[in-house]
Amino acid sequence: MSSENLQTKWGQFISLIIVFFFWGFVGSANDILIPVFKKVFTLSQVQSQLVAWAFYAAYFVGSIIFFLVSLKLDVLQKFGYKKTLSAGLIISAIGSFLFVPAATMESFPFFLTALFTVGLGFSIQQIVANPLAIKMGSPSTGAHRLTLAGGVNSFGTTIGAILLGIALFGMGDNKKTSLSLEDIKLPFIILGLAFIIVAIFMNFSKIENPVKLEEAEIKHAHEKFNILDYPQLYLGMLAIFIYVGTEVTIISNLPALLKTAEFGSILEDAISPFIALYWGSLMIGRWNGGVNVFNTSKIANIALKFIVPALGFGVIIGANIFAGHDVSAFYIYPIWILIFIAVSFIGGKNAGKTLMLFGLSGLLMMFIGLVCTDTEIAKFFLISGGLFLSIMWPSIFDLAIAGLGKNTGKASSFLIMMILGGGVIPLVQGSICDIDSTSPNGIFGISWTHFSYIVPLIGFAYLGFYGFYCPKILKRQGINHIESEGGGH
Repeated sequence: MSSENLQTKWGQFISLIIVFFFWGFVGSANDILIPVFKKVFTLSQVQSQLVAWAFYAAYFVGSIIFFLVSLKLDVLQKFGYKKTLSAGLIISAIGSFLFVPAATMESFPFFLTALFTVGLGFSIQQIVANPLAIKMGSPSTGAHRLTLAGGVNSFGTTIGAILLGIALFGMGDNKKTSLSLEDIKLPFIILGLAFIIVAIFMNFSKIENPVKLEEAEIKHAHEKFNILDYPQLYLGMLAIFIYVGTEVTIISNLPALLKTAEFGSILEDAISPFIALYWGSLMIGRWNGGVNVFNTSKIANIALKFIVPALGFGVIIGANIFAGHDVSAFYIYPIWILIFIAVSFIGGKNAGKTLMLFGLSGLLMMFIGLVCTDTEIAKFFLISGGLFLSIMWPSIFDLAIAGLGKNTGKASSFLIMMILGGGVIPLVQGSICDIDSTSPNGIFGISWTHFSYIVPLIGFAYLGFYGFYCPKILKRQGINHIESEGGGH
């Protein structure tokens, strides 16, 4: 391999990470829409979680369709990366424009259809963009490039929550506390146009298409593949399902938690700073992991591991101050960021060890968030789940596809299908929250909405277990994955 191939292809990579930004932007838009739809359409908490369900079920459906089509026709080989990515962006643009008639008709099912369409486009983009990010340079820094792209994705979610909050509720003295569905139209028209612009930009970018396979290789790739032969894969599929579900459920149910009297009765118009802090936590973690993409000395690398999270926290605070939010309560949050940095140093570049430690740390944060009687502090323990989830995706991916060789592509599409967890697990937590309406006295002295955070606690427990157990599976298969360059911190 030439030195050119070993270097990260920044021109191409920057084109690609714009797409990651969009995924993030829309992801946080859902979290603003959930409490808004809940109020406008008078929904129960579990019904409001259908917003997350529609979006993440689309990933599952899109991946299934892509997989079935690929049995007959290798889409990437036939159309290439650019055209396939552009097609995904156009589908998402159509979904964004569907928000206009949905708002005019004041139809919740129509809104869900629009979100499903956006998600369908995203599923195609995900299938192409994840392996593409890994291929844009040296294989040894591939997973770190994916972490860096994930950091841009989280920047989208952090900024998206604040921008959509401004677009819907205004800012400063002109802030509205109520909302009409008409206000949703303009942001989604702009988003749809942005998708189309990026699709056109993609078509003119210099992203290279996959190397054409020889006939023998194509035949080889279509041979029978049995998931049950690879415990690292099927346990990894469950890990992706639980990881995405845990990531989404913590934030999807947070507006309901903060609205309880126990947590200060915070209303819809004041929720975006907390959503920004949660997604910002994922951004901080991913920026921190993305530091490994850059060729720096050991001392510079260690320094950046502290500087980059500080910059990330500065972005969250700065964006909120710009939007006119009082975030003085957030100044205690660097304590959790320092805990995260310490755990990431202990995990090193070992994907299994990192995943295990972050799973245990997240479990501990959820537990303290559940038992802490000071709700001003408890909410930060729950929000800090974002920090410990931040680098799990590449770690799980790295472990799940280890040793799969020619079946790596198929394994990747199975893992993308498991994004469905983002639709299922919030419904489980939402149904626990709804017990409050029939049993207002709560359980163990806390509300059912507060107790519902047992769901992400269990999620973290499984993710820690997978990080502990998967390297043992790989060792039995003769795969030495101890010093992985992959998912690490």
